[in-house]
Amino acid sequence: MLCLSQTTGYAIAVLAHLHGPGGEPRQLRTLARLAGVPYAYLAKRMPGLVAAGLVSSARGRGGGIRLARPPEAITLLEISEAVEARQWLGRCLLGLDSCSDERACPAHEFWKATRQRIEVTLRSTTLADVIAHDRRQARRRAAR
Repeated sequence: MLCLSQTTGYAIAVLAHLHGPGGEPRQLRTLARLAGVPYAYLAKRMPGLVAAGLVSSARGRGGGIRLARPPEAITLLEISEAVEARQWLGRCLLGLDSCSDERACPAHEFWKATRQRIEVTLRSTTLADVIAHDRRQARRRAAR
């Protein structure tokens, strides 16, 4: 089954627990606990999120991590690309090195179209969508 990497999943989970620009910063250890992400793993990925302009960080008293932009302005594609470039796309579904438009494998056209649909979905789905989904799920669980 095709899915985004655990690294991207962790990054999305962490960012969903951050406040937007001007909001209260959160410490990495707190974020790791809230998102269920190993602290050391998160610490290694945070520089990529900062470099991509998705989060801002400040050291010292009152410092921490916060979103650099509102969650409505951060797409899942941006998050994925910040932590793992475009590795999830994979050139060939069958893993063939020689697969291209000129030398297509049997699954090439299917995979090319599927990659495009995935990219469109990730580009149009925002962190705000994830946060709203998480809140709906939490309300459903609480209602049971």
